[in-house]
Amino acid sequence: MQTEQQTHYQRIGGAEKVRALVRRFYELMDELPEAYGIRKLHADDLQGANDKLFKFLSGWMGGPQLFIEQYGHPMLRRRHLPFAIGNAERDQWMMCMNQALGEVVEDEALRHELSDAFAKVADHMRNRES
Repeated sequence: MQTEQQTHYQRIGGAEKVRALVRRFYELMDELPEAYGIRKLHADDLQGANDKLFKFLSGWMGGPQLFIEQYGHPMLRRRHLPFAIGNAERDQWMMCMNQALGEVVEDEALRHELSDAFAKVADHMRNRES
């Protein structure tokens, strides 16, 4: 008998863990001097970004489609076009996310799966040479 495969949302621990990951991600972006390039692309108050990323990741990981319900299709690349995103910004974003994953996600295999998936999305967000 085959068991149903769990989503990343289920494997990470649901809304509470996704929220913890997003919270830690933005704390790191705010705290780490080496994340300055990506931090300056955000508003002074990160609460709006925090809320949107939580809602997006909820659905992206296979949980409730909170972002789509509130904002429609994510159209990630289009939503990020107003911001100059090159290799440095991608790498800073990934540095913060990988550290947050390391601190919040206990399951090593899940950490690697999510990091690989985030890397593909972050690379796709680049919209300038650098």
